[in-house]
Amino acid sequence: MAIPVIDFSKLNGEDRAKTMAQIANACQEWGFFQLVNHGIPVELLERVKKVSSEFYKGERKENFNKSKEVDLLDESSGKLENVDWEDVITLLDDNEWPSKTPGFQETMKEYRFELKKLAEKVMQVMDENLGLPKGYIRKALNDGDGDNAFFGTKVSHYPPCPHLERVKGLRAHTDAGGVILLFQDDKVGGLQVLKDGEWIDVQPLPNTIVINTGDQIEVLSNGSYKSAWHRVLSPAHGIRRSIASFYNPSLKATIAPAPQLVEKTNQQVEQTYPKFVFGDYMSVYVQQKFLPKEPRFQAVRAV
Repeated sequence: MAIPVIDFSKLNGEDRAKTMAQIANACQEWGFFQLVNHGIPVELLERVKKVSSEFYKGERKENFNKSKEVDLLDESSGKLENVDWEDVITLLDDNEWPSKTPGFQETMKEYRFELKKLAEKVMQVMDENLGLPKGYIRKALNDGDGDNAFFGTKVSHYPPCPHLERVKGLRAHTDAGGVILLFQDDKVGGLQVLKDGEWIDVQPLPNTIVINTGDQIEVLSNGSYKSAWHRVLSPAHGIRRSIASFYNPSLKATIAPAPQLVEKTNQQVEQTYPKFVFGDYMSVYVQQKFLPKEPRFQAVRAV
């Protein structure tokens, strides 16, 4: 069993209907899929790999080797339950960016620009597959017609771990937000998705973009598209690169199941997902990220 790999370029040809169906099935059955021929230039992706590797080695590696994660692993003999074996920095347009690595800022800004466009194309496909008006999901996440959504890029590196059995690279969780686009390492694996009770490897493939749906897409789709549990195993050898971009709602956005999808199922109000302000959901999520998601939905229903 392997997560679906979909040729995004075929949306523009005679295989459009088949490709739309493949994406719909991936959203319904997996919550994860890989895109090839997604329109992001390979030359840009190669530059992203280069500057990310140089950034970690030049600006992050030494600090990670002195981090609490390394100290805890050295000092204890048991499993580390509340720690991730991960070095991470989040890039936002209005944040201060790393400046020591040549080309990092320019390359990553160009990459983020392209990824945001791809995210909105993927959302349009979801709109169409769900029978929603064009632009429905984008408008919901942006709290209207503006450009108010959160778009952050998490640059993570997972160094070789001397005790794989004692600490995860990243503990199992679902993502809080909307659409997540991941450019993962094409040599060092470790990302896994929970499918029918079994952890399935997200196979490293060169220059693909992995898409996964967050909790807010589950709500907007009234449960048609579930957010998937996933985790990262610590690597034994090599440094695993992971660059995840999150297209999340504005904290002020009101999120609720699309009325068309509630009517379609004839559900009573108490059977549907709740209506809530995303900022309230995030207040719960930061406390419960690694716990089951259903109580989070119940908590914001009660707010």
